[in-house]
Amino acid sequence: MTPDAMTGGFADAPVQSACGFRAILRALSQPGEIVAVAGVRPPAPLSAAAGTAALVLLDGTTPVHLAGPHACQSVRDWITFHTGAPLVEAEHAMFAFGSWDALLPVARFAIGTPEYPDRAATLIVEMDRLDSDGAVLRGPGIETTARLSLPELQAFKVNRALFPLGFDTLLACGDRLAGLPRSTIVEDV
Repeated sequence: MTPDAMTGGFADAPVQSACGFRAILRALSQPGEIVAVAGVRPPAPLSAAAGTAALVLLDGTTPVHLAGPHACQSVRDWITFHTGAPLVEAEHAMFAFGSWDALLPVARFAIGTPEYPDRAATLIVEMDRLDSDGAVLRGPGIETTARLSLPELQAFKVNRALFPLGFDTLLACGDRLAGLPRSTIVEDV
């Protein structure tokens, strides 16, 4: 284990994890809204927002997949030390971290079953930019429409067509994140 694995977590875990959880809930319940998080300094290439999601959502019972550059030793050690989450192949993951390109093909991730749609994966996608422009979003949690920069549109359209099955997505960039649940309708600009 690398020495840096023990640093960069929450300094005040009860308060910061509650704030992080609230931010994630807000992002997922109001698709397209970009929320800020603070207090985490994970190793690169994991952003502060993705690191917050890891500390809030992972524990020893949540299998996680690290894709591409995120599968480096420093991130593996940090996730293992702070959460105890088992590292698995994509097909078995409940959570996956990486850039969009590294996570492709997204069809390999769990989409749940008709009996258990909650057994779908959540993808935490690292973005170079996260802005309120681009694709038009409609659906639950959006009063009329919202806009959000997405890494592509077609995969999210296909994912929505699977509803109530499908993966959920958190988009992370620096200390900001946005949610795109499977119930969101994604349309071209």
